Amino acid sequence: MIDQQRIIKVGMAELDVIEKEGLIRTTGLGSCVGVTLYDPYVKVGALAHVMLPSSDIARDGVLNIAKYADTAVPTIYQKVIALGASPKRLVAKMAGGSQMFSFAGKGDALRIGPRNVESCKLKLEELGVPLIGEDTGGNYGRTIEMDCETGILFIRSVQMGKKEL
Repeated sequence: MIDQQRIIKVGMAELDVIEKEGLIRTTGLGSCVGVTLYDPYVKVGALAHVMLPSSDIARDGVLNIAKYADTAVPTIYQKVIALGASPKRLVAKMAGGSQMFSFAGKGDALRIGPRNVESCKLKLEELGVPLIGEDTGGNYGRTIEMDCETGILFIRSVQMGKKEL
């Protein structure tokens, strides 16, 4: 009989956690960044699919905390701590942040991918979580999934093939 592995799917501007076993996955990372946190001792992890660098640009109404780096990263941090992860053991990995289109001007507003990467790194640094692996930049999309048993981040892209972090 074939074992069916549990897969948690995280959509765009969403986040989720995983415990003990299975995979947590997100697709369609272009300028978006997939940020993972992982505690190898208790085998608890989280993934956020970040679309934008700062919630300062959010319009009135209900704030989607998973959409912005400055709110998503602290949220997944709190969620894994609540599940028993230790701040001292947490490690982060991330992928995405591509510059999907080239523009004649070099306006900062059009550099969404690089700004997402910078904002995610800043939040991880503020939380004291080391970034131990990343596959960011370029001009191509990615799909990522983290194995909760090992903490390995698998990255797939049409242009660049497969990688492991």
